[in-house]
Amino acid sequence: MWIKMFNALLTVLYGVGAALIIYWALNKLAELLPAKLEERLKPYFYILPAYLAISVYLLYPAIQTVINSFQDRTSEEWVGLQNYSDLLSSAAFRDTLFNTVLWMLVVPAATVVLGLAVATLADRLKPSTEKLTKTIIFLPMAISLVGAAVIWDLVYAVRPAGQPQTGLQNAIVTVLGFDPITWLQESTLHLNSFLLMLVLLWAQVGFAMVLLSAAVKGVPVDTLEAARIDGANERKIFFQVVVPQIKGTIITVFITVLISVMKIFDIVFVMTRGNYNTNVLGNEFFTQLNTNFNNGAAAAVVVLLMVAVIPVMFYQVKHFKAEEANA
Repeated sequence: MWIKMFNALLTVLYGVGAALIIYWALNKLAELLPAKLEERLKPYFYILPAYLAISVYLLYPAIQTVINSFQDRTSEEWVGLQNYSDLLSSAAFRDTLFNTVLWMLVVPAATVVLGLAVATLADRLKPSTEKLTKTIIFLPMAISLVGAAVIWDLVYAVRPAGQPQTGLQNAIVTVLGFDPITWLQESTLHLNSFLLMLVLLWAQVGFAMVLLSAAVKGVPVDTLEAARIDGANERKIFFQVVVPQIKGTIITVFITVLISVMKIFDIVFVMTRGNYNTNVLGNEFFTQLNTNFNNGAAAAVVVLLMVAVIPVMFYQVKHFKAEEANA
C-alpha cells in the first residue's frame, strides 16, 4: 500500500515538475525574441503544449482510425467500404445500433426528468435535511461505472428456485410466491436493456440534480411572486416560469449525458458482455478488437460512433457560445 502511495506521489511530482520545466523553457525562449514579437507570440508559446497533446493523443489517432476502417482485419490491405458493408448488413450489428439508439432516447431524457424532480423536491426540505438528501443522491457519482455495474449485478443476481436468493429483486419476487427471474437474460421488450439503463440513471441523477438545483435556486424570486399574484398555481409556475428560465442548464445536462450514453461500455461489458440482445457500439468495438481481432471492423465501429457524436458536440459548443452571449 505504501509503495503504491509513494509511486502515486512520485508520479504527481514528476508530472508537475515536468510541466513547470516545459513552461519555464518556453518562457525563456519567448524572452529571446524582440519585444514586439515576444508580446505577440508568448500566448501561443503557452498553449503550444496543449495543442501538441491534442494533436498527438487525439487528432493523430482519429485520422489513423479512419484509415484503418478502410483496411482489412490486420490493417495491411485496403478493402474500401467492405468493413462498413459487413457491419451494416449484419442483423446482429443492426440490433446493436437499435440498442444504442434506445439508450440515447431513454437515458438522457430520464436523467433530466429525474434530476429536475429530485432537485425541485429536495430544495423544499429544511437546509440540514436538504444537504443530507443531496449528498446521498450524489454519492453514486463517486463510484466508477464498473463499480456501479458490480453493485447492480448483485441486485439482479439469480439462484435456482428453492435456494435462498441473494439478489434483491429475486428475493422480493420469491417472497411474493413467484419463481426467480433471470433478469439480465429477459430480452422481451428489451427488459434487460432497460435494467442496464437503470444502473446509469442511478449513477447520473446526482450529477443532473446538482446542476439543475443550482439553476432552480437562481431563478429570480420576483418572477415567481409575479406569477402567484397573477393567480398561477404551483404546477403552472414550475412549467411556465421556472423551466423556461433554466432551459440552458437542462440542455447542457441532456447533451452531456447523451455523449456519455453514446460511448457507454462499462456497464454492458461487466453485466452481460453484450449477450442476450444488450450489445451497444462501445462493447461491439471491444469485441471486434479484442475477441475477433478485426482491426478494420473495430475502426469502422469507432468511425460510425464519431460521426454520430460530432454533430452533438458541435451543437453543445454552439449552445455554450449562445449562453455566454446572453450572459
